[in-house]
Amino acid sequence: MSDRGETATGWRAREIEDELPGLRLLVDEAEHSRAQPLTSGSPPEVAARLRALSNRFRGARAVGIRRESVPAAYRVFFRQIGLDPDVVRTPMEAAVLERMLRGGFLTGNLIEDVLLIALLDTGVPVWALDADSVDGHLGIRASAEGEPLGRARGAPALPAGRLVVADASAVLAVLFGEAAREHEPHARTRRVTLFAVQVAGVPTLYVEESLWTCRAALEQL
Repeated sequence: MSDRGETATGWRAREIEDELPGLRLLVDEAEHSRAQPLTSGSPPEVAARLRALSNRFRGARAVGIRRESVPAAYRVFFRQIGLDPDVVRTPMEAAVLERMLRGGFLTGNLIEDVLLIALLDTGVPVWALDADSVDGHLGIRASAEGEPLGRARGAPALPAGRLVVADASAVLAVLFGEAAREHEPHARTRRVTLFAVQVAGVPTLYVEESLWTCRAALEQL
């Protein structure tokens, strides 16, 4: 895991390095310093930021988002790993579609809103974990047949070969998919592990900015 405020590069299994050389995991850690829990409603300035972003993503911008360079790079990667981005939408396209259907980016809870703002600002998706539930460094590998998602009893089993984000002892999230619920930030979380997925064609600067946006919001920098 990175020291707080210092972005680190996650490990990759050897077969991932060989088959998907442009795929990288960047990891950071934030100390949640706000008074309200991460799972409660957002403060006024965060909600206001989402309202402002709603005005930026309307009409032609929303319709043409898939042709912008960063969203387009994730579409290419989805196809590379066998996902149809018109069926399983990339994070940016899914967020903009939701905005069109709901008439705006509606506020959820603090951690959800912070991650959404980072995505909309940079095009780079970020996920959050409760840092105290992470065992060592994060990286990307393929799942084994029947391997559980998370360490909880009764965790759902994964098929073989699914790309996942794992720590030293367990799968914590499916790449571009759901995280194990027991590893997500909760009301008592103070330390947050943040990770972003970089693919070929996405500048490292954008990925670092997306992580910094999340950390700055949580630490009130």
